[in-house]
Amino acid sequence: MLWLVIVLIVVGIALLLLEVLVIPGTGFAGIAGFGAIVAGVWVAYAHLGTSSGNIVLLVTIAVNVIAIWLGIRSKTWKKAALVSTIDGKVNTMEQAGLKVGDVGKTISRCAPMGKAEFNGNFVEVDARTDFIDPNTDIEIIKIDNNKIYIKSLKQ
Repeated sequence: MLWLVIVLIVVGIALLLLEVLVIPGTGFAGIAGFGAIVAGVWVAYAHLGTSSGNIVLLVTIAVNVIAIWLGIRSKTWKKAALVSTIDGKVNTMEQAGLKVGDVGKTISRCAPMGKAEFNGNFVEVDARTDFIDPNTDIEIIKIDNNKIYIKSLKQ
């Protein structure tokens, strides 16, 4: 029975590590891992006796605490964490000097949102319900707050 206890606890710890490091969210692997650890401790109490069950429980808790401590202390989380910064910004009409009637050219496909260039300024534009291909001449038809609405000049 000792082999069964060891197998259940090792499989449980492996499933918990899989849940934390590989599979996002709280799912089957985490629940199954926790269940396997509990089953291993229960088998130890039921078939090996109370004193052996206590030893297995304490060793299991100690192994889990040490694993958590090493996991937090290691550089693993820094490798897995997103540390990039967002350098995007909202269109500012004052800086770009844009106004209704300005003519420009699409940089990307507007489906209906996309990028366009007006007077050397690159801005995000909205073609409402149209789909406008890249390198198409466009005109600003409306500016609402920081949103620029355009239409194609190609008929």
